[in-house]
Amino acid sequence: MSDPYETTEAHLERLLGRALNSFDLPDRLVERLGTALAHSSSLYTTHHSPSAGLWRETHRHTYLLPDGGAASLWELAYRLGGDRGTRHEVFESKAELGLAVARLFGESPAEPVPPAEHGPDAGDGDDGLEADLAVLSALFAAPAPPLRRREYTVEESADHARRVLRRAENADRPGEAVAVLLRSAYAHHITQAFGGRQCLADGRDAGFSLYEHAFVLLDGSEFSLWEVEHTATPDGRHMCEVYDSEAAARGAMELRARVR
Repeated sequence: MSDPYETTEAHLERLLGRALNSFDLPDRLVERLGTALAHSSSLYTTHHSPSAGLWRETHRHTYLLPDGGAASLWELAYRLGGDRGTRHEVFESKAELGLAVARLFGESPAEPVPPAEHGPDAGDGDDGLEADLAVLSALFAAPAPPLRRREYTVEESADHARRVLRRAENADRPGEAVAVLLRSAYAHHITQAFGGRQCLADGRDAGFSLYEHAFVLLDGSEFSLWEVEHTATPDGRHMCEVYDSEAAARGAMELRARVR
């Protein structure tokens, strides 16, 4: 199983390292990809022919760049008759990928891919790229300005704070000092600050949500806990992390989003 917390740098290095033709990629493209902040990988098409001993899959790897733009690499993973292992090749464009399929499998690159071969995240043109970019960019979006007015709920707020802290699984969750502070909470308000998904290379979708739990304390001050809920775990299970600042919570989301 792949490491779901793999950094974008490590992912790119591994992708290029296993590709038989990575030296054919333009230097300028490799240099740009080396600056990527995050990435999303998705299955594009798959085709199996057991009787002929042939198998292939195509994947799109989309990279979020520091200037807000994106770049993609197209990967062809395949086995020909008699192959014991899987071969990998990477390409700068879908057109080059089509030519490789024609070269290896004798299919016309002009022929459309049959609908049955499309993966769950397949798309034509730049639609899929724009969708991937939107998801990745959202994780790096600047924090939204705080709400000027909130309608607080005055109902067991100290107990609510205790339950939020209790379900946190991250080692750097707020400590005892914060727990003691929130024992004086008498009102609270919950706001969803982010909701989205990060597609993993094995076909799973890892969901991300960010919530602000704002509390009013007995002295009239306010304090917020930031809760990240996600399924970017090795087994796809739901995980909850809690932080005492929005910046720390979004930083954790960025780390979890750097998956292969």
